[in-house]
Amino acid sequence: MSLKENILTLIKNPTSIIALIGLLIIIGVLIKTRKIKLNSRIIAIIGVSLGLATVLKVFRIYHLPQGGSITAGSMVPILLVAFFYGPEIGFLTGFLYGLITLSLDPYILHPVQVLFDYPLPFIALGLAGYFPERKVLGSVVAIFGRFLCHFISGWVFFGSFAPKGMSPFIYSFTVNGLFILVEGGVAIAIMSLLPVKNLRAILNRGNKNFAH
Repeated sequence: MSLKENILTLIKNPTSIIALIGLLIIIGVLIKTRKIKLNSRIIAIIGVSLGLATVLKVFRIYHLPQGGSITAGSMVPILLVAFFYGPEIGFLTGFLYGLITLSLDPYILHPVQVLFDYPLPFIALGLAGYFPERKVLGSVVAIFGRFLCHFISGWVFFGSFAPKGMSPFIYSFTVNGLFILVEGGVAIAIMSLLPVKNLRAILNRGNKNFAH
């Protein structure tokens, strides 16, 4: 099969395109995280953040039928790590939390769906690290990135759940939009109340005196 035929086959199969995009993102994140220099203090903070996020995830407010939960701010610890240490460490923490979420609350229809409903949405929370001085904007951008991942998954893989006469696009946009609006709204409200700059300054002072 020629290269042109391979490309045409790929274009005709949206799942393949989505899988390729997802894998490229994962590979890009792994390449970026290889450059991270972790010390024991940062590893401990990542561990504490993952533990806190997991506890908040377990004690959820509402569980959606097709997976996903409304929680008491389970994204906040991941967002804080991104604000404290930058996007790369935020991506790494989000990736690890995605794997934890997959183990605790799996809903599996397709391997590519798993990619877009678990590691990728939480990797997206690391985007907050690009806005270290603007916690609300950074949180909104990161949460919107998570929404895009869930939206793509719902559009491609959950279309059969759409009510009769509703397109999978509208169904996914509505369901995931409402879900992220509530879940993200809780996280943003909490973030707006937290003294992120002061907390980051305290951690940075501690890092200066900590042996690598």
